[in-house]
Amino acid sequence: MTAKALAAATGIDYREHLRLPMMPHILCPGCGHGIVLKALLRAIRSLDLDWDRLAFVAGIGCSSRLVGYIDGCTLHTTHGRALTFATGLKLARPDLTVVVITGDGDGLAIGGNHLIHAARRDVDLACLLLNNETYGMTGGQVAPTTVPGSVSTTTPRGATEPPFDACALVTAAGASFVARGATSLPLELDTLIAAAIAHRGFSFVEIESDCPEYFGRYNRLGRAPEMLQQQRRRFDEVDETLAAKRFVGAPPHAGVPRLRTGVLHERKT
Repeated sequence: MTAKALAAATGIDYREHLRLPMMPHILCPGCGHGIVLKALLRAIRSLDLDWDRLAFVAGIGCSSRLVGYIDGCTLHTTHGRALTFATGLKLARPDLTVVVITGDGDGLAIGGNHLIHAARRDVDLACLLLNNETYGMTGGQVAPTTVPGSVSTTTPRGATEPPFDACALVTAAGASFVARGATSLPLELDTLIAAAIAHRGFSFVEIESDCPEYFGRYNRLGRAPEMLQQQRRRFDEVDETLAAKRFVGAPPHAGVPRLRTGVLHERKT
């Protein structure tokens, strides 16, 4: 499909919001982060926000590279410190809508303390944490979200530590909006990101993404299509009342936790 045909079908010409001179991007073939970027652009379009009053902040990692491709007001900061820079930006310019893009390593390891306190303060930010269970940019090391038994460059015999539940962590810390989405459910992802940006208070969306180059290859999970199908098998979906659930696909593989997607917690502020 040509770019023109895609724009006609989706109602958005992604090229209008991207820094085309920076293309081609550095993401590996099949990386789920590109799905997230397009979902973010669609969510912003659905909210009809003023691009001159939008700011995007990111730290270090594959996911954090996304802000460099957005043709807008962007801030690329040091490793793990995206939320601290974003907090200062929001305090100085409360009129701005501030979106933070981080990864499971950047946001939960070196930046974990900043994540906890941003949630505790309920700062009016939207934080998207892209979780691919690995340090994809630096060689595929074990991450705070790596499922036990998974092979990485630093756990060649399989990870043994329990993974963080990022959504439970920020809910307990005080975030007023918490959701989980996935690259295998892109249309739901549009809705979750839009709801997070529109929410007043600290909004957190964990996005399950796929890394076929490191995590998938090391664990023999196939390429992106196979990984996305396996990803769908891990999810329950939560409706707006947080009551009804339905399982998508077959039961998860033994030892891999079943996850909920949708809005998991919301408190009006």
